[in-house]
Amino acid sequence: MMRLNEIGQQLRAYRLESGMRAEEIAARLGVSRAALYRYEKGEVIKLDTVQRLAELLKISPLSLLGIGVEYYSRTIGFFERMRQLEETADQVLQVGEPLAYLVTSDDYDALLAQVFAETAEQSGADAPTTRALSEQVLGIMAARKRAYQLRRPNLITMIAEPVLQRFLEQGVAESMRVSPTLRAHCRRVASAEVQNIAAMLETEPMGLQFSLIPGAEPTTTCTLLRQRDRAALAINPFRSDASCVNANGVALVTSAPEAVSSHQRVAEAMWRDSLKGAAAARRVRELLAAHAVQ
Repeated sequence: MMRLNEIGQQLRAYRLESGMRAEEIAARLGVSRAALYRYEKGEVIKLDTVQRLAELLKISPLSLLGIGVEYYSRTIGFFERMRQLEETADQVLQVGEPLAYLVTSDDYDALLAQVFAETAEQSGADAPTTRALSEQVLGIMAARKRAYQLRRPNLITMIAEPVLQRFLEQGVAESMRVSPTLRAHCRRVASAEVQNIAAMLETEPMGLQFSLIPGAEPTTTCTLLRQRDRAALAINPFRSDASCVNANGVALVTSAPEAVSSHQRVAEAMWRDSLKGAAAARRVRELLAAHAVQ
């Protein structure tokens, strides 16, 4: 059963996804901005209001009620939805990215701020809008990390070797055009983050599990988020270090049992066949040595 607070959470995610301001949505609904924020906090919302919101946000009412599949074509909406799901998850299982954002260093966040600032300056007349969007996205990401540090859900991350190699070669934000000086810094920070992963593989801290998938790169990037009585699957084309403006892809979130169970089976097979512990750490350190940066 969908809870009112979850409807409110999804409303907030879709509002950010739409790019419309709260004032604009409230005006077009004929309600106050305060009323809209109350809906987002989980207060009772009428079904006809849900219908009108869905039409305004160009989504299915079923998606807003948590019954259908949720689709996000902008990083800001998807990252907000991930923040909400992570806040209540007991276990987060991630496949396909070169690192686990929730346990990255402060240097990683500081570098993202630099990259976003530099790319905003390249957007000409759109620079103020791009800066504002970047700040919103960075704020959501920081909130995700704070929530993780407070709750410490079990985090399982499987990293494909080809993805890790490319991350070391190109550095953080590989898809974004930055100055040569900043690109060199991106490579240094990537190397430092991978060294942290190697250390965690060796020490195996409680609640943190990493493994290295050998061979070909997985064809999907996904996250499974579980709590005691439910689970959600997020198919994610948006990396934490990707552009928050020029997103290329569509993310989806679903709690459909068949989608969750099929991805769980694939993830379990990957985990079984992947390198772990000391063996994985040795291989990661070999990759670091092969891509050493000055």
